[in-house]
Amino acid sequence: MYNADMELVVFDLDGTLLNSRSVISDFTRETLAKLAQRNIAYTVATGRTLHASRDIIAGHGFALPQAYKNGVVIWDPTAGAFSHHNVLTHSETAHVMQACEQERVTPFVFTMVSNNDHAIYHAEPKNAAENYVINEYSLKRGLVAHPIEQLPTDARICNISAVGDTGSIKAITDIVADEPHLVAYWGVAMEDKHLSWLDIHHSDASKGSAVVTLKDILGVERIVCFGDSDNDLSMFERADESYAPQNAKEYVKDKATAVIGHNDEDGIARFLRERFSL
Repeated sequence: MYNADMELVVFDLDGTLLNSRSVISDFTRETLAKLAQRNIAYTVATGRTLHASRDIIAGHGFALPQAYKNGVVIWDPTAGAFSHHNVLTHSETAHVMQACEQERVTPFVFTMVSNNDHAIYHAEPKNAAENYVINEYSLKRGLVAHPIEQLPTDARICNISAVGDTGSIKAITDIVADEPHLVAYWGVAMEDKHLSWLDIHHSDASKGSAVVTLKDILGVERIVCFGDSDNDLSMFERADESYAPQNAKEYVKDKATAVIGHNDEDGIARFLRERFSL
């Protein structure tokens, strides 16, 4: 086991630990194994869902609690359950849904249907990218997708996501900006570089608050984190050390303790080998 005075290493996934093909390279895999052999504690804090991450990190020694959906939920792999979560109110959900309808963007509503599972509810898709999202989640990631009309009145809603043209996505973030307990992240969509993605969740949920919770749960002294995008900035603020890969957004690199190698060149793994003399 790790000691309480040790550091917890926290990885973002996309654009950071993963390469541009969204996989863990052989060199990075070997580096994670070296961390585990040295009893160096490490975990993930990602904007992805558990379902979208579990196959990627399986077999790579991720045995500690993990933060998903930008800190909306914390997953305890030992217990096989979510240990913490922040959900949206019905009025907040209605406001976001109205904004999506106004901008003709399909909302994807993520709900917790049990202590270890999710379901997605969505409106009628309006373009190929939205159809791609439905297939990606329902077919490849095992999430159950339902028509939005079937959304239960007592649903525990973790977050609402969408993909659409950048103007519409920006407009939705502006419309819901007056909701004091909501936060919205957006960026270039992986499905189509001409589109943007959007994720809206409770303001109490962030990677920053998640790493503080993880620190308390595990009893470690220091946080060393890695990230490349907007949703990593709150984690950078709470961490003792924060590192951005060369491919990160410029203003993210400006906030980092240091800028390290590119994610397609095993930048994080190479840094870890030097940092911990692996």
